Amino acid sequence: MRITILLLLSFLSCADVNKKEAKKTSEKSYSANHREALSFCKENNFCADYYFLIDMSVHSGKNRFYIYDFKQNKIVDKKLVTHGSCDVYESNPTNYKKAKFSNRAESHCSSKGKYKIGERAYSSWGIHVKYWLEGLEESNSDAHDRVVVLHSWDAVKDYEVYPNYSPLSWGCPAVSNNFMKKLDAKLKKTTKPVLLWIIE
Repeated sequence: MRITILLLLSFLSCADVNKKEAKKTSEKSYSANHREALSFCKENNFCADYYFLIDMSVHSGKNRFYIYDFKQNKIVDKKLVTHGSCDVYESNPTNYKKAKFSNRAESHCSSKGKYKIGERAYSSWGIHVKYWLEGLEESNSDAHDRVVVLHSWDAVKDYEVYPNYSPLSWGCPAVSNNFMKKLDAKLKKTTKPVLLWIIE
C-alpha cells in the first residue's frame, strides 16, 4: 500500500513538472524583438525604459499586447488588443481568427511595423483618451492619415476570453478601459517618445 502511494505521488510530481515544461516550451520567445527594440530606441532617442509589443499571430482572445521593461528584462504586463476587420479591400472571411494587414486608406486593416506613440488627444471611445500613432516603416507609413490610434473600447475585456475572440476594430489597436488607464498613466510620465511595435 505504501509503495503504491509513493509511486502515485511520484507520478503526479512528474506530471506537474512535465506540464510546467510544456508550458515553457509553448511560450513564444521575443528575445530577438526585445534586443532590436532596445537598439532602435537608443539609436533614435526613444524611451529606453520600456516599449509596447503587439503580436498579431496570437489568438485575439489571448493576451498579446505586452509591456516590456528594458531595465528588468521582462514583460511586466500583458492584455488583450483588437486587430482590424480588413473589410474593404481584403477578402477575409476568417477575420476574427487571423489578422490581415494593409497600409491603404479605408482598408480597416491592421498595419505591421514600428510606430512612434505621438500626441495624446480626446477620443470618443472608451475612457476618451487616444494616442496618435506615427508609422515609421513602409508597411505603416499612412497610419496617421488613416487615423490608426491607440485607444480603449468598452467591448474589450480585461481578461482572456479564449476560445472566443476579441471584437474587430477598423485598424486601431484597441485595449480595455482599465488597461488604457494604465498605459495612459505610464505614457504621461514618459518624456521621450515610446515605441509601439506590431508584429506577426
